Amino acid sequence: MRYDWATATHVGRVRSGNEDAVFPADGGSGEGPVLVGVADGMGGHVGGEVASRTAIDAASSTDGDVVARVKAANGAVVARALENKELVGMGTTLTLAEIQGASCEIAHVGDSRAYLYRDGELHQITTDHSLIAELLASGRITEDDVATHPQRSVVTRALGMARSVRVDRFHQELRPGDRLLLCSDGLTTMIDDDAIAGVLAEERDPEAVAWALIEAANLAGGVDNITVAVVDAAA
Repeated sequence: MRYDWATATHVGRVRSGNEDAVFPADGGSGEGPVLVGVADGMGGHVGGEVASRTAIDAASSTDGDVVARVKAANGAVVARALENKELVGMGTTLTLAEIQGASCEIAHVGDSRAYLYRDGELHQITTDHSLIAELLASGRITEDDVATHPQRSVVTRALGMARSVRVDRFHQELRPGDRLLLCSDGLTTMIDDDAIAGVLAEERDPEAVAWALIEAANLAGGVDNITVAVVDAAA
C-alpha cells in the first residue's frame, strides 16, 4: 500500500511554550516503512520541552521495533535528567507507530492517543495511562465528571520516571481508506471523539486534516499544546 502523512503542532491559546514534539517534522508519501510519533512533555516549560524532544529524537534514531524504540527513548530522557539537576523530574508521554506493508505496530506510554478512522467510525487503539482513565474503568466516576475532576491531568505512566518503563504494544492491520491519527491530549481534552471524527470525515488531505483538528481544539479553548500526526492508507 501507499501512505500519505502529515504532522502539525501548535502552542495553543493559553500556554507560552510548546512542550509537545512530533515526528516527522514534515509530511510526505511513500510505500513505507512509515514512522510517526507524538510526545507530550511534563515537568515545567523547560523540562517538558526537553523531555519530549529527547524522546522523539531517540525513538526516531534507534534501531529495533517500536517497543525497543520507546524504551531507548525512556533511557535517553532519564540520562538527560541525570546530566542536569534542573531537569530532574521531567517526563513525557510517547505514542509511536511504525507501518510496514499493511501492518501497523504501535508502542505507547502515557495519555497521548492513537486512533483508527475506518468506514466513518473512529476507534481508539491505545489506552490512556492516567488517573482519570483508571477511575472511569473502575466506575468511580462517569464521563460527566471528567472535565471538572481535580486530578484530570494526572498521568500514571510516563517516560523519564524510572530506568525501566512498561510499554503497551498494539497491532493494527491497515487497509486502503484507513486513516491513522496520533495526538496529544491537547486535542482530546478540547474536543470529543465525535468532533474528531467529523473533522476526519470532512477533510481529504492529511495536512488539511492536521491543521483543521488544531483549529478545532483552539476554537474550543486551546488550553494546552496540540499536536497531531495523520497517516492515510491507499491502494
